[in-house]
Amino acid sequence: MARSRLTVGGALAALAAIAFGLVVPFTQRAGRGVGPFFTAAILYGGAALSSAAIAAVRRGRGPALLRGDAGRVVLVAVLGAAVAPTLLAWGLQRTAGTTAALLLNFEAVFTVFLARLVWRERLGRRLTVAVSCMTAGGALLVQRATAGAGSSVWGALAIVVATLAWASENVLSRPLAERDPFRVVLAKSCIGAALTGGLALATHDRTAPAAGVLALGACGAAGYGLSLALYLGAQRRVGAARTASIFALAPFAGALAAWALGDRALTGLTVGAALLFATGVALHLTERDAPAPGSSDPERVRPARG
Repeated sequence: MARSRLTVGGALAALAAIAFGLVVPFTQRAGRGVGPFFTAAILYGGAALSSAAIAAVRRGRGPALLRGDAGRVVLVAVLGAAVAPTLLAWGLQRTAGTTAALLLNFEAVFTVFLARLVWRERLGRRLTVAVSCMTAGGALLVQRATAGAGSSVWGALAIVVATLAWASENVLSRPLAERDPFRVVLAKSCIGAALTGGLALATHDRTAPAAGVLALGACGAAGYGLSLALYLGAQRRVGAARTASIFALAPFAGALAAWALGDRALTGLTVGAALLFATGVALHLTERDAPAPGSSDPERVRPARG
């Protein structure tokens, strides 16, 4: 049973990573010249529509959200559907596609540390080395951004802060993993789209043509709607830290897609960062010390509240 949970959870996390990673360079293209608030609103508007459609087909399977979940849902929506996508949209306009995709590895780094801090999830030596490798890779990419090459340091830092916001959402949303994931995504996406849409109107943010709106909406449906639902399903089976470690595949899917779309801004620093990230991901995926949720591991401290 434990092996089955790990297999299913790992597959869901990998699918979530691929769905999220692949849309990053497409979001960069579709959002070119578009305001960050407007971009975020359309992304999560697409996520809301896809989640609503899937939830309707599934006819409410899975536990519904409870009244006591409202505060947590609002908090994760502000972090993950308003702050993070706005920063990502702003950073994508100032960062080369491959660099932007690889910087998303910081989400795994931040999630592992926050899972340890909040939920007391155990970190083995292998996982600690993996996080160190990925942090070093991120430092190389920021160094590359300071040297130009199609990126700005502020764009790179905006993406790093966006990953911190998503990591905070990952950890805070762990109790919501027991709810119907599509209902969680629908609630989060509606709140995020409303917040960023209101800010776009208030700040007269630059809008996109109809084709751009459709493209951004499709990116949101796949990369933020379906991907998050898969992520929550994985988190319920294998925990926040392990899900985040597998989700670290997302940046490589994004970097590959960016390269396929014509981004050839590769340097020695980029290659070195990619190798460090790949080493970190390999160590993550072969780490065998972290117990599955619900195990009787005495070193695992249960959350006191949820």
